[in-house]
Amino acid sequence: MPSAPRYRRVLLKLSGEGLMGDREYGLDPKMVGMVAQEIKTVTDMGVQVCLVIGGGNIFRGVSGAAQGMDRASGDYMGMLATVINSLAMQSALERHGLQTRVQSAIPMTTVCEPYIRRRAARHMEKGRVVIFAAGTGNPFFTTDTAAALRAAEMSVDAMLKGTQVDGVYSADPRKDKNAKRYDTLSYMDVLQRDLQVMDASAIALARENKIPIIVFDIHKSGSFAETMCGQGTFTIIKDEA
Repeated sequence: MPSAPRYRRVLLKLSGEGLMGDREYGLDPKMVGMVAQEIKTVTDMGVQVCLVIGGGNIFRGVSGAAQGMDRASGDYMGMLATVINSLAMQSALERHGLQTRVQSAIPMTTVCEPYIRRRAARHMEKGRVVIFAAGTGNPFFTTDTAAALRAAEMSVDAMLKGTQVDGVYSADPRKDKNAKRYDTLSYMDVLQRDLQVMDASAIALARENKIPIIVFDIHKSGSFAETMCGQGTFTIIKDEA
């Protein structure tokens, strides 16, 4: 079992694709349940957790725009996709006995709370998991940027990005066998080398607020808890590499 956690409050960013499992689109309930179990293990360690989930498994505004759709409309559709994912994750977390709240940047009070920063912080103080849905509520901003924004607003100690590989590589390790894995990077390294971890505005926002970004493999059982304790394999992005 991992030792004591290094962080008291964290934001976990998940891609929508990470919840697809082996499917081509949509949600794999088994994968959602597995991620929920990972989150429960960390909350049981006394860590306050909030989440931002992408919507790429359902709809991507950028790809919609590429096919002639108005980009703003496409982005709003993508935001609604994140609400679907957030509600699915809320249901899975509650099945694991965790009190969970979904807060949406686009008000839809029938299905979830509107985003209110102070209320979200209070939920976290009470040990509830808060899922931030609908991105920033604005088109032209990704859920990566939304994650960095919410991480700053919630004064988290670290932002964790749960991916399908165990850190940041110089290239996609699933396509390039010679891809180099980094243990530590600076924010500027990521921007200058154009490493596709998060988009530039998210990195810049994290850098400005001195929020370390930790990239790890969410699909490896127990990896979230291990990463929280500084164990296992991950990449940390911070001020000085």
